[in-house]
Amino acid sequence: MRIASAIPLLFILSIVTFAIIQAPPGDYGDYIRSQAINQGGASYEEAEAQAQAYRIANGLDKPLPVQYMNWLVGIVTRGDFGHSLFYNKPVGDVVAERLPRTLILALVCHLLASAIGIAFGILAATRQYSWVDTLVSGISFLGMTVPRFLMALIMVYLLVFHFNVSEINNFFSSRYGGAPWSWAKFVDLLKHVWPVIAIAVFGGLAYNMRVMRGNLLDTLNAQYIETARAKGLSERQVIMRHAVPNALHPLIMYQGVALPYMLTGEIEVAIIFGLATVGPAIVGSMQVGDVYVTATFMMVLAATLIAGNIIADMLLALVDPRVRIGGGRQS
Repeated sequence: MRIASAIPLLFILSIVTFAIIQAPPGDYGDYIRSQAINQGGASYEEAEAQAQAYRIANGLDKPLPVQYMNWLVGIVTRGDFGHSLFYNKPVGDVVAERLPRTLILALVCHLLASAIGIAFGILAATRQYSWVDTLVSGISFLGMTVPRFLMALIMVYLLVFHFNVSEINNFFSSRYGGAPWSWAKFVDLLKHVWPVIAIAVFGGLAYNMRVMRGNLLDTLNAQYIETARAKGLSERQVIMRHAVPNALHPLIMYQGVALPYMLTGEIEVAIIFGLATVGPAIVGSMQVGDVYVTATFMMVLAATLIAGNIIADMLLALVDPRVRIGGGRQS
């Protein structure tokens, strides 16, 4: 049922997304006009004629509902997301080039943020009010309050002006750009993407740590935990076998929005670093009015959010038998 309900939800989101993107004044024809004036030396009348010809050739002169229906019909019938006016190639090619990099980076950041955040949460809860708890809580506070784009700007400043790092806006150094994959190329990739991963993980682990700490403290005061201690189990067995699995339930539910959160975090940082991922493509397409690129990427992010919630429900049902039993009774 959740998967079936995702289809009309995506349809509604596509309408809203397309309308919001088209709401600001101007389109790609205006970009053509400005380019003709600034770079081609054309008069305003000549530039406007070029812009209008471009609008007619690419359907930008048609009413907004007609443009949306043409875009939607192309997606449903042919899998065609339109033609990118700025990149001058199919939108599907732009997505296929940039989306895998973004998803891989976001998934790596998500896994690291979850693992480190849960570990820090367990560490803080089992050492409540100690200096370890204070330190970890301080790190979590900074991760939740400092904007990621600000951390990215500070990181770029330090790397460029204090450590003389070059080529921060590329995934590889110039000598590895077209080279086949090797261990040296993989190490070179890590040297270029570690700031993006570090900043995104730092922002993501904060929530995981705080929720895990609070849930584990509540769980450790439950009666069944006292019963486990009374049976002679070691404190490690009590925590890892009984307390931690039950404290993880709210975090599993949070995974539905965690991956899109990490995705947007990676996008923010990638924009500052100028990496060839989804973020710079969205910003660049919005600046010039390349509506099909922007709309497609926004729909991909919405689909990621929906898929994340469905996966989180499945994981929660796998971990907690009560969810499966309750769902079976309702059906």
